[in-house]
Amino acid sequence: MREERGTVSGDIVVYEPYTLWGSVGGDVKVIEGGKFYLRGTIYGNLLVDAGGRAHIFGNVVGNVTIEPKAKLVHSGVVSGDAINNGGRLFIESIGEVRGKVKNRKGAETTIQPPQKVEKPRE
Repeated sequence: MREERGTVSGDIVVYEPYTLWGSVGGDVKVIEGGKFYLRGTIYGNLLVDAGGRAHIFGNVVGNVTIEPKAKLVHSGVVSGDAINNGGRLFIESIGEVRGKVKNRKGAETTIQPPQKVEKPRE
């Protein structure tokens, strides 16, 4: 597994297990065989292509798109839209999509409800 810390300038294509602690100054495409773990920010769009997987613990300034036979777990903030074209999208309770969540035919999207916190009785 490849792991990097810092800033990546420009677009990247992920084709292997890859963890980034930092930011990408462009678009990210995860292709078949790629497993992308982001703990930072993408200043562009994220595309998870067929056979690709991604887990976002940070921010995506643009849109995220999930193609058929792809998987995305989202635990951060997407400023744009989350577009599921037939893959699997899981938005955790701490995740936020500021745009729209769009499902195409055959898409599997799960949005975990926010955690309920009981107020202490006085």
